[in-house]
Amino acid sequence: MGRYDHVPQAELEVTQADGTRRRVRYYRRRQLPDPRDLTTLATHTVAPRDRLDLVSHAYTADALGGWRLADANAALDPDDLVGDEAVGTDLRIPTPGVGGV
Repeated sequence: MGRYDHVPQAELEVTQADGTRRRVRYYRRRQLPDPRDLTTLATHTVAPRDRLDLVSHAYTADALGGWRLADANAALDPDDLVGDEAVGTDLRIPTPGVGGV
């Protein structure tokens, strides 16, 4: 499941600089789940050289699921969850498919 699977699409007609019109499709804003509503699968203590894709894969077998970890930890920038400043902090790993992630 991808983060935009349940996000509705919208369409807009725009006029370009040369006067021609074209339709533009886009995804509407994705509403983030409340982290308190997510079920925790595990907790991971961030270690030096951790990468979000590897942490996600280790717990959920989905290297592309880093967005779930960002949602569960209320991180606007997923890179803030790992790296030098995050070493030693606990990272909440949500259960995939439960609570909107």
